[in-house]
Amino acid sequence: MQQHQIVSRQEWITARKAHLAREKELSQARERLAEERRRLPWVKIDKEYVFDGLNGKVTLADLFTGRPQLVVQHVMFAPDWEAACKSCSFWADGFERMVPHLAARDTTMVAISLAPAAKLEAFKKRLGWTFDWVSSGGNDFNHDFGVTFTREEIEKGEPKYNFGTTPFYGPELPGISVFFRDESGAVFHTYSCFARGLDMMNAAYQYLDLTPLGRHEEGLPYPMDWVRLRDQYAPEAAKAGVLP
Repeated sequence: MQQHQIVSRQEWITARKAHLAREKELSQARERLAEERRRLPWVKIDKEYVFDGLNGKVTLADLFTGRPQLVVQHVMFAPDWEAACKSCSFWADGFERMVPHLAARDTTMVAISLAPAAKLEAFKKRLGWTFDWVSSGGNDFNHDFGVTFTREEIEKGEPKYNFGTTPFYGPELPGISVFFRDESGAVFHTYSCFARGLDMMNAAYQYLDLTPLGRHEEGLPYPMDWVRLRDQYAPEAAKAGVLP
């Protein structure tokens, strides 16, 4: 941790207001970017995708549950894995409680993974999640939307992840895709993001960015090496912050 100058309250306010001006610049730039994102062109989905849910088969259109907007969290969970990716689960912990708030703004959120529906349901129960989660193991959805890659694609070495801007680091990778369903029932792909583009959707990271230590990931084998499934943290860590 770097050394910090210790100052009076008034000196701190002066420094904080100077930084606030920079924060406002970022906020305004983010708002402009969001407006530009909403103006992006759309792609009509003509391919039929059928997923396996706990109660049977569902289509992509079914996932909207009557709302016009759908956000899909691509959670890394290969068919032969016994648990979902710990990093994807870190994100899923965050959106678990957002589902009702998004629904209030005409938006449905679901998770989609390759693993069989029974495995997804068991893992949901383990971590106490309630959001809808379906299996894409019987279709090309993951591959078509840029989060699952074949061995041949990886061996070829030509980057395809994150629109070809990020090298492969595995056959299963994270992402978020957004869809819109119009009054006629037509479904459109409106947006996808991957890699560092997912960063802004992790509320825990945004809180850590406010602290003196930040994400505190320097010197780790890789930045998210510290992350665990939330039932795997050491007991003393899990109890931290609990008042007597």
